[in-house]
Amino acid sequence: MGLRFPNPVGLAAGLDKNGECIRAWETLGFGFIEIGTVTPRPQPGNPKPRMFRLPKAQALINRMGFNNQGVDYLVEQTRRADFKGVLGINIGKNTDTPVAQATEDYLLGLRKVYPWASYVTVNISSPNTPGLRDLQYGEALNQLLVALKAEQQRLADRYGRYVPLAIKIAPDLTDTDLVTVGEALLRYGLDAVIATNTTFSRAGVEHLPHAGETGGLSGAPLMTRSTEIVRRLANILQGELPIIAAGGILSGADAAAKIAAGASLIQLYTGLIYRGPVLIRESVEAIRDQNVLIRQSKDST
Repeated sequence: MGLRFPNPVGLAAGLDKNGECIRAWETLGFGFIEIGTVTPRPQPGNPKPRMFRLPKAQALINRMGFNNQGVDYLVEQTRRADFKGVLGINIGKNTDTPVAQATEDYLLGLRKVYPWASYVTVNISSPNTPGLRDLQYGEALNQLLVALKAEQQRLADRYGRYVPLAIKIAPDLTDTDLVTVGEALLRYGLDAVIATNTTFSRAGVEHLPHAGETGGLSGAPLMTRSTEIVRRLANILQGELPIIAAGGILSGADAAAKIAAGASLIQLYTGLIYRGPVLIRESVEAIRDQNVLIRQSKDST
């Protein structure tokens, strides 16, 4: 994306939706931080309770629903933080904005956060905003990407600085859907893809308390599927687009597996909840060792 990262381990969106703890995340050792998802207008999100732990599976189920204070509040928090590191800002649509008008919400969010972001992530894969995932398909995706790229160019001209655009996708895409999405990202010149968001699947946790709750599942049960998405994306994209891997990383070995599958960077959320900050250093060191192995393998061939 034309950015230099202090290390390849980042904070995933969702944990700091309003950008209130940016300097704290930096102190913990993250190489980059992604705040949001933020919407144009403040909204309370879904009724509580809306987040559930499944400790035996090292998993979470959430249906937060983009609860946040709105983009103006986030921008003010970002300004106050005066953060000099790599800052991603994740944008979404308000729940009461019809899907047919979602592009306007994304464009408004992009305009507001552009001056403050190192990169901007477009969240079209949360399972907790009705209709949002429809934007991952067909003409809806094409129209959104065309509009975003045109606005990105206008903003780059205005500010004299190109801010990369990433798209965050779901782990529940079929192989055919994944090819279609990957080809669209390449066709329209997106700058990165984040794989993946949470899943509708309950495979492996069906027997546990709270497994029947509505929402997206994250944590260890997502590791295999999310990593397979990374691997298939890497095959589709052929190095033309960097992949940021998220989903199921609970150990350094998990982080290294994402890199081996084709990711350039990783992000943590649920793993941080269960393992704590030690996971950051553990992941950095494991990725460093994995990259050494990859370079040695390339040199030998």
